[in-house]
Amino acid sequence: MLRLRVKDVDFGMGYLVIRDAKGAKDRTTLLPKSLITDLQNQVIVVAKLLELDIARGVDAVYLPHLLERKYPDAGHALGWQYMFPSNELSKDPRANAIRRHHIYSTSLQSHVKSALKESRIHKHASCHTFRHSFATRLLQAKYDLKQIQTLMGHTDIRTTEIYLHVLDELGDKVKSPLDL
Repeated sequence: MLRLRVKDVDFGMGYLVIRDAKGAKDRTTLLPKSLITDLQNQVIVVAKLLELDIARGVDAVYLPHLLERKYPDAGHALGWQYMFPSNELSKDPRANAIRRHHIYSTSLQSHVKSALKESRIHKHASCHTFRHSFATRLLQAKYDLKQIQTLMGHTDIRTTEIYLHVLDELGDKVKSPLDL
């Protein structure tokens, strides 16, 4: 999510592409309809920030896999900008350039902890917890295991089945005697 680029959000088709995720794989997942307006507004913020950076002479955003050489102007294109850019500019040690990077993981983790505290959820949770919750909720909604495997980016169905076993253990089949 931190490295999500504007071009990786497909509002028309309703999906996100997560690039170079765990296992160096690209994954496609659902774009919740409830987030579309907020994300479209975020693209407007990113576009204004890009315009400001270009006017100030800030170097282009980092492009992976030597794409900067192949497409020299792409680093100033809106599609390549990070969806959640940092407020601060930083020096890129690879190119000795001053660039706008994405927000840092520590910032995101701090926001998640604050949100947990504000919502009075008194459990340990992290950004990765959302991934597990996503899979569990899809299983609870009776989605097909193969579909969930695809959305989670698991190459082996047994990895996805772990969620099924956890759900079976915690499922609604067992009732407390006090509720009976």
